Amino acid sequence: MAQISIVDLEVFYRVGVPDAERARPQRLLLTVEMETDFAAAANSDGIADTIDYFAVTRRLLKFGEDREWKLIEKLAADLAGLVLAEFNPQAVTVEVKKFIIPQARHVAVTLTRAR
Repeated sequence: MAQISIVDLEVFYRVGVPDAERARPQRLLLTVEMETDFAAAANSDGIADTIDYFAVTRRLLKFGEDREWKLIEKLAADLAGLVLAEFNPQAVTVEVKKFIIPQARHVAVTLTRAR
């Protein structure tokens, strides 16, 4: 297995327990690591033989439109399910970073799901 990573993708989603926190999209950073076998792509040099990380990125950027979550744990689970269903990696690890506690650089959750 090999890995394709999208690291610290900046997205703006509505997430937070209080209604006021979900009233406006807030900045989050997503890291998505996808385990896949890209040996065929290494031989063919063709995008069809791998996971198109640009397509994954576009999908993640739009994923929060008209949606909201109370917990980043639920968001991470939804993101992992999306990537597994639409881009077919063997496994995916999603990290969601949120900047809500002024005294901390960030809070984060990390979740791994496999086929």
